[in-house]
Amino acid sequence: MAKTIHYGIIGCGMMGQEHLRNIALLPDTVVSVIYEPDRHMAQIAATLAPDAHFAGDIAALLEWPDLDCIVIVSPNFRHIEQLEQIAAGRAVPILVEKPLFTDIAQLARLESFAATYPAPVWVAMEYRYMPPVAALLECAAEVTGGLKLLTIREHRFPFLPKVGDWNRFNRYTGGTFVEKCCHFFDLMRLAIKAEPVRVMASGGQDANHLSETYGGETPDILDNGYVIVDFDNGTRAMLELCMFAEGATYQEEISAVGPKGKVEALVPGPGRFWPERLGPAPVPQLIVSPRMPKGPEARDIPVDPELLEAGDHNGSTFYQHKRFLEVVRGERPAPDVTLRDGKMAVLMGLAAQISIKEHRVVSISELTG
Repeated sequence: MAKTIHYGIIGCGMMGQEHLRNIALLPDTVVSVIYEPDRHMAQIAATLAPDAHFAGDIAALLEWPDLDCIVIVSPNFRHIEQLEQIAAGRAVPILVEKPLFTDIAQLARLESFAATYPAPVWVAMEYRYMPPVAALLECAAEVTGGLKLLTIREHRFPFLPKVGDWNRFNRYTGGTFVEKCCHFFDLMRLAIKAEPVRVMASGGQDANHLSETYGGETPDILDNGYVIVDFDNGTRAMLELCMFAEGATYQEEISAVGPKGKVEALVPGPGRFWPERLGPAPVPQLIVSPRMPKGPEARDIPVDPELLEAGDHNGSTFYQHKRFLEVVRGERPAPDVTLRDGKMAVLMGLAAQISIKEHRVVSISELTG
């Protein structure tokens, strides 16, 4: 029989609870210890992980005897300090939620951690594992004959409430194009198989959170924009984001185009937000369109209903955890999403934020030195 793998969890807010539900679907696993300082979130977590012990701080979590791996699902601005705390106390495999960091001033600390931490670290980029997106990534090179243009469009609902409302401010999130969009910048690098050179962006805060105040402050997170990225192999990519477009049939529309054809992935948003009056939520689709004379071919990419119940990301959190568990067990040689992948996705988001603020093209080399 397989050895039971014992998880430690740091943070059990909305996304932390999704991780708990998905870990519960994995065989021979148990969440043994949790650190969650918010009482209400801890109460919810206790119902999802009834065998877990609750630690008073991270140091106590690290002392738990049965601890095979740790999942960090805390607010963005805590990730670097918590990675450092783990490194100082215990070397176990880590799955850390995106974004990996929030400020360019943290980059040196990340580099130091990456150079010295001896265990695997996987950065949580769930969008890679959404079934329609995974299907696009698998066939994009063949269908297109080599990507030349990649377009990602996300039309979605506003940021949801979080504990302490930390996601209303750039200083805690890194900014919308870091917090929300590092997923998409990761997909760009993965699909194009090249490195970003320069970023040009335009965006604003035009509809969301304008009447809210927290401690006398109005939120400063952006709610829409365009980002164009040039890559070092000549390919270019664009992101279109609108966070006041809830009710769209598909939340994400991703298209890859090359000299031979085009492939698209159409991904609906979380089913719990789909209006019941419209009937069943739409099914994800993959559309393959070779150049004429052959026309497009569409196929449904259904997702297991049990996985849809476990989270808001079209089953991707489960598939990510399944592969991370293989790393923990030594059955997979290394994480799919490395610390460098996480770093580059954040740098692209920070470049977009700077471009919007300063109305200029930003070279990635400005941020890497």
